[in-house]
Amino acid sequence: MANISSITHFLLLPFSGTRQLQLLHFCLFLAIYLAALLGNGLIITTIAWDHHLHTPMYFFLLNLAVLDLGAISTTVPKSMANSLRDSRDISYAGCALQVFFVIFLIDAEYFLLTIMSYDRYVAICRALHYETLLGSRVCLHLAAAAWACGVLYAVLHTANTFSLPLCQGNALHQFFCEIPQILKLSCSTSYLRELWLLVVTASLPFVCFVFIVVSYVQIFRAVLRIPSQQGRHKTFATCLPHLAVVSLFISTGFFAYLKPSSISSPSLDLVVSVLYSVVPPAVNPLIYSLRNQDLKAALSKVITGWFQKQ
Repeated sequence: MANISSITHFLLLPFSGTRQLQLLHFCLFLAIYLAALLGNGLIITTIAWDHHLHTPMYFFLLNLAVLDLGAISTTVPKSMANSLRDSRDISYAGCALQVFFVIFLIDAEYFLLTIMSYDRYVAICRALHYETLLGSRVCLHLAAAAWACGVLYAVLHTANTFSLPLCQGNALHQFFCEIPQILKLSCSTSYLRELWLLVVTASLPFVCFVFIVVSYVQIFRAVLRIPSQQGRHKTFATCLPHLAVVSLFISTGFFAYLKPSSISSPSLDLVVSVLYSVVPPAVNPLIYSLRNQDLKAALSKVITGWFQKQ
């Protein structure tokens, strides 16, 4: 019986055994990765540069962009490199680091999205107390708490997952190291320990989910009472992008980690993992800037300023 001490590397899922399709996968992921780098990089630069955007909402958006850059940089470059080299290997240490950073960044992003829903709730439903409830120190503490919770969850799950004995080989049916796929390699019922930890630690994200739902119920009730159609439109423009991001992120993330094994399949697992780990970092900048006039105006100034310096 092979155990974890005898495994020096894992084999990741190849997108195709055909060389042409491997190169196509490389080009597709390269385009998505560059789009994510450009979009999130522009948001970070714009918010840092424009002092009009130094508000709680944009401070949290800057944090989100940093997390998105980290999340997509953890999984996509390794997958691209393997496709380019016609390889499937990832070292044991590399796999452990990938699991740690995936859990850390995704959980921190989820907690940050919860904070961002609270920011929208206070801005719309308790506008007169906004500066009191979300001062600069409070914002720093909330962002730090989101990052700290991500680190805590990552340490717990990474340590627990890689302490399990593995008896089912070293081939993972995923393009990056993902906990549910590693658990499939574990011996007999030993994986239940990590499975129960996943379920137990999902309680806090579930509370966050309920908080987000309640916040948006209150927000939409307040918006519908706004007499001005222009006022309603502007409020929806700042809330709907966040709601779209939260919906995609939560639905795919929860499904990937808590779905029953009876409905699991390699193709379904692959699609879901791409939806929660690759798509959000690439589309979040577009979603947040598409209907946000202030951010679009600031972006335009930054881009114009760059070209004028050339």
